[in-house]
Amino acid sequence: MNQTYGIVAVSAAVVATLVIGSAGLRISRTTSDFYVASRTVPPYLNAMAISGEYLSAASFLGIAGLVAAEGVEMLWFPVGYAAGYLVLLVFVAAPLRRSGAYTLPDFADARLESRAARRVASVLVVGVGWLYLLPQLQGAGLTLGLVTGAPRWLGGVLVAVVVTLAVAAGGMRSITFVQAFQYCLKLTALLVPAIFLVLAWHGDPRPAGALEEPPTFRRHTQVTVETTVRIRIETPLRAVATGAVDGQGYDNGPLLLDPGVHEVRAGTTLRFPPDTPVPERESDDGRRTGASSWAAPLSGGKDDHPLYTTYGLIFATFLGTMGLPHVLVRFYTNPDGRAARRTTVIVLALVGGFYLLPPLYGLLGRIYAPDLLLTGTTDAAVLVLPERLVGGPGGDLLGALIAAGACAAFLSTASGLTLSVAGVLSQDVLPSLGVRHFRLATLLAVAVPVTVSVAAGNLPVANAVGLAFAVAASSFCPLLVLGIWWRGLTAPGAIAGLLTGGGSALVAVALTIAGPLTDGWAHTLLAWPAVWSVPLGFLTMILVSLATRDRIPAGTEAAMARLHLPERPAGQGAPTTRRGVTTP
Repeated sequence: MNQTYGIVAVSAAVVATLVIGSAGLRISRTTSDFYVASRTVPPYLNAMAISGEYLSAASFLGIAGLVAAEGVEMLWFPVGYAAGYLVLLVFVAAPLRRSGAYTLPDFADARLESRAARRVASVLVVGVGWLYLLPQLQGAGLTLGLVTGAPRWLGGVLVAVVVTLAVAAGGMRSITFVQAFQYCLKLTALLVPAIFLVLAWHGDPRPAGALEEPPTFRRHTQVTVETTVRIRIETPLRAVATGAVDGQGYDNGPLLLDPGVHEVRAGTTLRFPPDTPVPERESDDGRRTGASSWAAPLSGGKDDHPLYTTYGLIFATFLGTMGLPHVLVRFYTNPDGRAARRTTVIVLALVGGFYLLPPLYGLLGRIYAPDLLLTGTTDAAVLVLPERLVGGPGGDLLGALIAAGACAAFLSTASGLTLSVAGVLSQDVLPSLGVRHFRLATLLAVAVPVTVSVAAGNLPVANAVGLAFAVAASSFCPLLVLGIWWRGLTAPGAIAGLLTGGGSALVAVALTIAGPLTDGWAHTLLAWPAVWSVPLGFLTMILVSLATRDRIPAGTEAAMARLHLPERPAGQGAPTTRRGVTTP
């Protein structure tokens, strides 16, 4: 990729974000402006903003990378990400807006009349938000490192600084316009290059098949391994090596490897002749990292129990959407419940259309960028394809456009997450509520994930987001569904369910990242916890609530009426005030 073009494109995306965000200094005056844009955002604008913050690094880069590496089984990610809004539309969108709340902890407090439930919900909102922010910062480092050659940690720090300035400037009102703009940029950044890539693929005199097993290098290919890797080959392999393979040094000399597993040291450069099968990369524990059959929907080359992992992914993505704090907070900005439903329908169309594109990039990445399978950087497939297929100034310009879109993906999602976490911190952690404390909370909301991102190294972008979905599904999905649709929910039941469902999923996520278990059922259950943690959260809430029927809040009937009855027309009835924010 031409670094000059890339730097200009990324800089333009950053400047546009800051300029649009700075408008919030002029139009955000009240606390309500900062938290919920005074609940005046129309459906079409809100839908674009939701789509902008929802389509994160996992959507823009991660899905294509997973499809390229592991095959069509990874299409469950975009299916789940989009279909989650159907569940949100049916069960949550309108009642949540009618609740008068503007954060998930606020909903828990209002529905259950419990400060303890509010505190538990606050801790989980912050945990989910920080867990989701990590892959955004990692993806920013990958993109900006490829575009500019800068160290990977610098990209995450840059995104954190820009997001902090944009959110602190105008809160929800200005971020709404920023995220709507960023959705348009992301869609354009994938759609326009995709047209040229498909034309180049169709005109290729040698259109290789993506379903080849194993994939092959189409031309002379040079691969430099940044970290030590273990590779498995099935047939004798010839290459030219500079570095160390199996402990033996090479200086631009011929390399012949027999079938089996071999170690390639960090910094080694391998040059492969055309039609050479791509060696299969193995993880440190000896498990294969690619799919055993790219076209099989349940191939499960990386996991021991593919059917279970598929259901784990479905549970997490279908149910996790309704528990994502940065998505839910946007429904509080709608004027009423009907507008919230209309917003969700529009989001379904916008998100569904966008998700048609990443799988195409994954398919082309497997054909034209198979070296990424060896280096383990398949998240970069979207970024390198214009240079590989189109080339020349045209390829450089298309690559720069994609880089700008990727930058917008990190900025928009990070902005929404920072806004939701800062809102909770400013209400439940800092001593009082106000704009000054909101801005201080913004710094805290960003500082922790940035520090962890710099220290943690690389995380698989889409997989890390999938873990955040699992935690959200296990905690807030039961709280919202039961809190909205069941009168019998009590504060002890909700607290027990949040701690059991969300806590167990958090523990599973922590153990998965730490990696003490690497294979077998134990590893699979921890890596995909939603199958058991979501039912556990529901069951715990129901059983404990039944055992504490005497603790049903006194205002339950009034709360349920507020959730399900249509709102009064504007101007009728007195407004109510909840924690300093006037609501209709």
